[in-house]
Amino acid sequence: MSEVDLNTVTAASTVDARGSACPGPLLEAKKGIGKVKVGEILEIFSNDAGTRNDLKAWATKVGHDYLGFLEADGYDKHYVKRNK
Repeated sequence: MSEVDLNTVTAASTVDARGSACPGPLLEAKKGIGKVKVGEILEIFSNDAGTRNDLKAWATKVGHDYLGFLEADGYDKHYVKRNK
């Protein structure tokens, strides 16, 4: 997969898991991915540091593309592309 400029990504849906500790953001992402179509992108907001590793591992395990994250004001914006 080629590198994506996350500043230009348009998400089909956003899950706000700020304030939720592990495994909350991952569980919210699992629910949220079902709300986007194959090929679309889910954006996840999280201020839990473990989410950076958790989302990448989960996406890889289940066959989605973890595109990365952007740091925002006190939280991260993660991007996962649904592949199936």
